[in-house]
Amino acid sequence: MTVRPIVITGEPVLHRRAEPVQHFDAELADLVADMFETMDAANGVGLAAPQVGVGLRIFTWQMENDDGVPPRGVVVNPYVTASKPAVEDPDPHDEVEGCLSVPGESFPLKRGLSAKVTGFDVEGNEISFEASGWFARCMQHEYDHLNGFLYVDRLNDRWGKKARKAVKKQGWGVPGHSWMPGVDEDPFGHDAPDEHDL
Repeated sequence: MTVRPIVITGEPVLHRRAEPVQHFDAELADLVADMFETMDAANGVGLAAPQVGVGLRIFTWQMENDDGVPPRGVVVNPYVTASKPAVEDPDPHDEVEGCLSVPGESFPLKRGLSAKVTGFDVEGNEISFEASGWFARCMQHEYDHLNGFLYVDRLNDRWGKKARKAVKKQGWGVPGHSWMPGVDEDPFGHDAPDEHDL
């Protein structure tokens, strides 16, 4: 298992639709193992393959939930359908997301309160489950990565403007930026995965 660099917004692989996995083989298992290792080193609660520069439809998670779903898992070639978010401004305290590909930044975003997830495990067995609350938010966030979207692309006008300023200030938004979990300073300043950085 290897910790891989996490690419930052502006890297093309983050902004295009990922390709379906065709082969459930040792190469896939090695990639998934690296993704878990990287997610853990980054103190993340989720990680999509495009975030480590691989344009495939895979994401991992590490999040306790109330849905009877194992707190640690992977879904390959997922399909996620979410309930519609409420039509109101997001709560600036209780609905704040972060992203390992927009390191150190966090902004409020309204999401659906529930999501249905279908797909396959690393061995090609079908999986299906319902997610609620923050776990549903995590599933939606990671699924967006596979369709070429970051959470900052979904922010309302007020928070979207702040996010664009933050990205510009950091010099991101162009290819070539990444950070190395376990080597570079934790951009979210925590030592344990108790924040919502996906």
